[in-house]
Amino acid sequence: MADSTKIRNVAIIAHVDHGKTTLVDALLRQSGVFRENQEVVERVMDSNDLERERGITILSKNTSVLYKDIRINIIDTPGHADFGGEVERILKMVDGVVLLVDAFEGVMPQTKFVLMKALSLDLPVIACVNKIDRDGARPDEVV
Repeated sequence: MADSTKIRNVAIIAHVDHGKTTLVDALLRQSGVFRENQEVVERVMDSNDLERERGITILSKNTSVLYKDIRINIIDTPGHADFGGEVERILKMVDGVVLLVDAFEGVMPQTKFVLMKALSLDLPVIACVNKIDRDGARPDEVV
């Protein structure tokens, strides 16, 4: 049986289009999950045809990476308000969250919703300002 002290479950939460799935894709690439010669499509986590067609996550998906001797289970959650119930369900199963905020758009309604849900469950929150390289980004204001 796996040693549960060596497992961390982390949800990536944010408003729609703030970069959750793109962040998970980048984490997977950086962690060496893919072979060097492997062709990897964007939005690896969005495996459902409807998700790919609409460019949004509808159902939460999980993957894992190893860091030293810790297995980190990463859950990519939907950002669209219509799927807020899916995010609430996942938050009850994780040890903490990474909250993404788009440096151009700033805090949006779903950002507030998912943050309040995480805080109500006493989950540790890592705030991450994303898309700081975008024209018009305002990372200082967003923080």
